[in-house]
Amino acid sequence: MKKLFIFVVSACLACSIQATDLFKTSQDIKLRAPSVPLITSDTYLAIWSPYNELTEGSTEHWTAEEHPLLGALRVDGKVYRFMGKDKLNLSTILPMSDNERWEARYTFDKPADGWDNLSFNDSAWRKGKAAFGTDGGKRLSTEWKTKDIWIRRVFDLNEDLTQEAIYLRYSHDDVFQLYLNGEQLVSTDYSWKNDVTIELTASARKKLVKGKNIIAAHCENRAGGAYVDFGLYRKNKQESNFNTAAIQKSVDVLPTQTFYTFTCGPVELDVVFTAPLLMEDIDLVSTPINYISYRVRSLDKKQHDVQIYIETTPQLTVHDPLQPTVSEMVSKNGMNYIKSGTIDQPYTVRKGDGVRIDWGYAYLAAPNDPNKSLSIGNFYDMKKEFISKGKLLPASQNYISRNLEGMPALAYTENLGTVNQNGKDGFLMLGYDDVYAIEYFYQRRMAYWKHNGSVSIFDAFERYKAAYPSLMSRCRAFDKQLMADAEKAGGKEYAELCALTYRHSITAHKVITDDAGNILFLSKENHSNGCINTVDLTYPSAPLYLIYNTELMKGMMTSIFYYSESGRWNKPYPAHDLGTYPIANGQLYGEDMPVEEAGNMVILAAAISLIEGNASYAEQHWETLSTWANYLLENGLDPQNQLCTDDFAGHLAHNANLSMKAIMAIAGYGEIARMLGKETIARKYIETARKLAVEWEKMANDGDHYKLAFDKPGTWSQKYNMIWDKVFNWNIFPSQIAETEINFYLGKQNKYGLPLDSREEYTKSDWVIWTACLAPDMATFRKFIDPMYTYANETESRVPISDWHHTHTAKMMNFKARSVVGGYYMKLLMDKVQEKKSPLSN
Repeated sequence: MKKLFIFVVSACLACSIQATDLFKTSQDIKLRAPSVPLITSDTYLAIWSPYNELTEGSTEHWTAEEHPLLGALRVDGKVYRFMGKDKLNLSTILPMSDNERWEARYTFDKPADGWDNLSFNDSAWRKGKAAFGTDGGKRLSTEWKTKDIWIRRVFDLNEDLTQEAIYLRYSHDDVFQLYLNGEQLVSTDYSWKNDVTIELTASARKKLVKGKNIIAAHCENRAGGAYVDFGLYRKNKQESNFNTAAIQKSVDVLPTQTFYTFTCGPVELDVVFTAPLLMEDIDLVSTPINYISYRVRSLDKKQHDVQIYIETTPQLTVHDPLQPTVSEMVSKNGMNYIKSGTIDQPYTVRKGDGVRIDWGYAYLAAPNDPNKSLSIGNFYDMKKEFISKGKLLPASQNYISRNLEGMPALAYTENLGTVNQNGKDGFLMLGYDDVYAIEYFYQRRMAYWKHNGSVSIFDAFERYKAAYPSLMSRCRAFDKQLMADAEKAGGKEYAELCALTYRHSITAHKVITDDAGNILFLSKENHSNGCINTVDLTYPSAPLYLIYNTELMKGMMTSIFYYSESGRWNKPYPAHDLGTYPIANGQLYGEDMPVEEAGNMVILAAAISLIEGNASYAEQHWETLSTWANYLLENGLDPQNQLCTDDFAGHLAHNANLSMKAIMAIAGYGEIARMLGKETIARKYIETARKLAVEWEKMANDGDHYKLAFDKPGTWSQKYNMIWDKVFNWNIFPSQIAETEINFYLGKQNKYGLPLDSREEYTKSDWVIWTACLAPDMATFRKFIDPMYTYANETESRVPISDWHHTHTAKMMNFKARSVVGGYYMKLLMDKVQEKKSPLSN
């Protein structure tokens, strides 16, 4: 059988893109991204801007910790900031715990009214040192394990501060209120943030008096960790910040590139962030290097003297700002580098969900050129030098920092010299060598791109430098083709959602190999529990990888097959996961999902077989697939009380949608058997699937719709698992089931989408798109897509798009930066596959 489709951008098309096109996009993107992807490589090297304008605030890691990128353009001596918001140059009045373990009174018992005033008697309260919280963070001094804590910090002032710029800085987890001499300055919702900095208003400054003052705080911990820390600061008078923001004219998010255009006085600046994640080349998917490209041209037909400045800090290399780092300059083969990382280098030790890498090294890289400079130096002095002279300070070697305040600027500049209307351009490379990426069954593994140590990070940078023109052209061509295909499949809004989620999904993975050389593409379950290689994340993310490279699809499954076939996992269904990222030594999730994971693995094995046109991959694992398919035969039609992929909704017995998944998997197993020439087995499983579908219809029928659970009349749910029947034309379920459900769903939609089921008003956006694909025509499909687009465009949750949101408020329930948004590509996958017919449709 021939492959159902191949989707690769041709080299000829890529070569047709002209160099001047690299800085502009012909796409008219209307979607306001909840968070804009800038640097995207893997779950650790992932930098986003959660703002409408790139200058509104500091860039962030997906965990919402600062991973700062700062950019400025100096035009005829005047500096315009176009990226990030540089840290204020502040001196300490009251330190936070990264500089001093300050002492305060605290209680876990709710105090009487007036507890936030200086006159309150707190003699019965305990004494403790900051920071206050749980989980053993490096700043933690006083343990707090109850729901609430109240803190009183009394301090003396010997001068009048009412006429100065005074700043409050605080960290909290979760709900937080803070008071200055009885006046409330801060009140948060359920959130957790570190080192938030706000300037005191004139009225708040008037509360500060000579003599004794008090800052009082209350924090409520609703779930997980808890934390409180705060301090008071004043602004230094020396000019060391880029205060004037450039005027942002546009931002466009495409699959592999993000385009910004700014006006900086008399010149226009284009900035392009490129992650060359072209999936036909797994080296490109794996290599942790991105481009930051820039082009400046005169707007007034005059000549202008221009220098550009781009900066980051060692924050890219630490989990906690108190971890000591060392930064150094390296020159090699005509390239200059800044290399920065922690001193301790605890390879693959830190595991968990909301964590950042603290091993390996971040790099800035540029060719050795008299007009280009890299340097390491004092955070504020480096900018002061650029402001006054358009240059960098001489580089410091082996710059050691021991906390956030001591971190240096890792800076790059290019003197573009005289710029006219024809413009000048350049690029910088940013990368990260994690040295070791994953611990896979008790062995540390390098990332795929290193080819077991034969390729160094310097080799990779040199290749990326040489390949810059071709890679930029290939990315441009790929994006253009993907957008055209997606728009044809689902309309312009659908295409823009696909553009938003392409890099997002890929960079929630890491590519490694096992001892046999098999590619492993291991996901991290970001912002849900931190599991590695979760099977019920593989399943929803599958459409993206089934379209663009089935080897990556296999890379999410091979490790799960190995876990069973090695004897490490001996149950008759697959494991849920392989551990907590980056440790993949075996399942750690507290409960199995038998029907869920068996269904997922068998369906995806069938999908790979059909798309590749042969079942050779499934044949390698035939015995294991047979065990799982037989488990589904015995247990799949009417599932017992258990979790499914939507585990946040709780246990559910007799789950109709889960039953559908089992039936689809049984049919898929029959299709694999047919492709392998096992006709008797094929007939048995395909006929059984059709019989079970008839039984399903009787058990789930509830008049004008089908039930959430077989024993719960008056309930409903999205039957997204039926989509494979339509994708592959299997004709297992009667067509009226999809028709009935779609008509029913249209009456259940809210402003921001179709709820997941009748239990709650929240939804999962990936599943909504799968459900929408059951629609009989484009017009009906778009009735489901339009609310998803509105959600992405209007949500107040400025994070890498959350796949779990409330359909009335558009606020995230939880989850962000997860690989499952690869599921948005289901309509594109379906259209590609349906260009051919499956044998089951005959």
